[in-house]
Amino acid sequence: MATKRRRNSITRLIEDVVDDAKELVDDVVDRAKDAERDGRKAVRRVVRDNGADESRDTSAKEMDDLKSALDDLTAKVNRLVAMQAETRKNDQ
Repeated sequence: MATKRRRNSITRLIEDVVDDAKELVDDVVDRAKDAERDGRKAVRRVVRDNGADESRDTSAKEMDDLKSALDDLTAKVNRLVAMQAETRKNDQ
């Protein structure tokens, strides 16, 4: 039984590393998008619940903290998307 060996070369190694890096960035971006979506849902729920039931006291500071965290997450997602686009551009 003959086993075909894969020819190793420096270009094959670089190709594998770049492919793995692309997959990692894709996964990170997908997870960040999910987190952003979930954060937006949570903020909407808090705002909706606060408007429907005034007996709940959601402080302005908590809302500001949520909005700030959402803005930070959005900025991180945008940076990751830019990095991914740059990687794809460099690979072409």
